[in-house]
Amino acid sequence: MNAGMLMASALPARACGLDFGTSNSTVGWVRPQASTLLALEDGRPTLPSVVFFNADENTMNFGRAGLAEYLEGYEGRLMRSLKSLLGSSLLDGRTEVQGRSLLFRDLLAQFIAALKARAESAAGRSFEQVVLGRPVFFVDDDRAADQLAEDTLAAIARAVGFKDISFQLEPIAAAFHYETGIDREELVLIADIGGGTSDFSLVRLSPERSRVSERRDDILANGGVHIGGTDFDRALSLASVMPLFGYRSQLKTGRETPSATYFNLATWHTINFAYTRQVVAEQQQLRLDASDPEQLTRLLRLIELRAGHWLAQQVEDAKIQLSGADIAGLSLDRVLPDWQHALTRQEFDQASEGLVARVESTLLELLRTAGLPAERIDTLFFTGGSSGIPLLRQRIAALLPQARVVEGDLFGSIGSGLAVDAARRYGPAAG
Repeated sequence: MNAGMLMASALPARACGLDFGTSNSTVGWVRPQASTLLALEDGRPTLPSVVFFNADENTMNFGRAGLAEYLEGYEGRLMRSLKSLLGSSLLDGRTEVQGRSLLFRDLLAQFIAALKARAESAAGRSFEQVVLGRPVFFVDDDRAADQLAEDTLAAIARAVGFKDISFQLEPIAAAFHYETGIDREELVLIADIGGGTSDFSLVRLSPERSRVSERRDDILANGGVHIGGTDFDRALSLASVMPLFGYRSQLKTGRETPSATYFNLATWHTINFAYTRQVVAEQQQLRLDASDPEQLTRLLRLIELRAGHWLAQQVEDAKIQLSGADIAGLSLDRVLPDWQHALTRQEFDQASEGLVARVESTLLELLRTAGLPAERIDTLFFTGGSSGIPLLRQRIAALLPQARVVEGDLFGSIGSGLAVDAARRYGPAAG
């Protein structure tokens, strides 16, 4: 039974689709006359990919609840952008949580287990079969590391209770979701710009083709690069925010202030590395040698407060504001009373130029691989929470000037498409 027939039948699907995202995660399940995405937190279909270990309450919380506790000032450890650990050397490392050492891969397992449990609670049934989304490349230009990342995610899914596990490329999943709403054949370029990757797929879609279980011949080309929303956050932070704390400032010797701590603070999954005693001691010495010690005093205050994630959230919020405005306010009053700063769209565009150029190159290479002129593409379909970045969106659209631009559910298209694929692969649940 194909997915279209299943959606019209009286039986729900046997399997779910799980989109473990860098910034947000979703779980989809095809069932008659109901929304595909399951509610994961407070009735919402997205669960931010956040874990907070609350030292005051000795609890572990996920998603918005965990982030809210951290921002309210509870003592503890916040972890975000967990997906970025897949394929990295950090995955087999450890972090200290509430006085004990915990493997990063175990953190991923606890988050995936929470996703599964919440989805099952919302569905009122258990899931043993799953289609997991994956980027075109977990790791750029390293097939062995990329395969290891997929194998690791599969092992984690198996450890938390899934028995039958399949993978689907995230942009292809988005294509399957888009295909459920079209009435004619289209040649579609799926642009999936997520929190960690920019992925593209050129796919031939139609109502008739949706009934076919094997779609390999309809996928004309895939391409991707490990650039996503968190990279744009980091670029904006390093260009316009970290200089307020001494990044690229001069020491009395004429040397530039070492940059490692600033890069850690500007990168979601390495922020905690800035809180070690060694880093504090190094920064205290650098303050003595700084031409402008006030900037290093601000940095030490930020570290002392363990406010790196708070600052990163401020930068991300400003980035989102700059997607629809020319200026965004940045409130830094947690570091200094009444400290306000403004960021501009022009600053954001300048900070983003190198990242956008690399994404452009990836898309141009995909078009060359497909051997099709841009004029042949009917539709440009945007999905992913970072596809609203103005400069990136403009430059992608400019490469396909004749394509109709369609915007999907920025946070839900992939989860919904994975559910469609899961229904196709595993069929209906037992009646």
